[in-house]
Amino acid sequence: MPEEKLFFEDASEGDEAPELSLEVTRTHIVKYAGAGGDFNPIHTDEAFAKAVGLPSVFAMGLMQGGYLARMLTDWLGVGNLKRYKIRFTGQVWPGETITCRGRITRRRSADGENLVDCELAVVNQDGQSKIVGEATAVLPSRG
Repeated sequence: MPEEKLFFEDASEGDEAPELSLEVTRTHIVKYAGAGGDFNPIHTDEAFAKAVGLPSVFAMGLMQGGYLARMLTDWLGVGNLKRYKIRFTGQVWPGETITCRGRITRRRSADGENLVDCELAVVNQDGQSKIVGEATAVLPSRG
């Protein structure tokens, strides 16, 4: 999704971000392991994951945090993010479809900046929470 510039004058409390959804595959997990250097066997080795009592390997939390950040910056603009805070609430298993969501909860001006505060979430196809979070962005003014 290409970046669209959101201006402060066009932002309202309650506005929702365009959702970003994707099916998480083992290929995504392996590529992220290579890019991020996280080769913990609970993410990459099926036999190991099962030996420690897991049903399968699972995606790294920061991987879906990265997808959420992508949705957020595509919506609010690259470079506009002032604060980004997430908490992992569930594991993401291969084959799950995750959806990244955001909503403006507060629109304000402070210290000469036009700010929007957002609540964030990643859920799977069954609505199960995987990440909750919040962010603040500085939006440009049309003027």
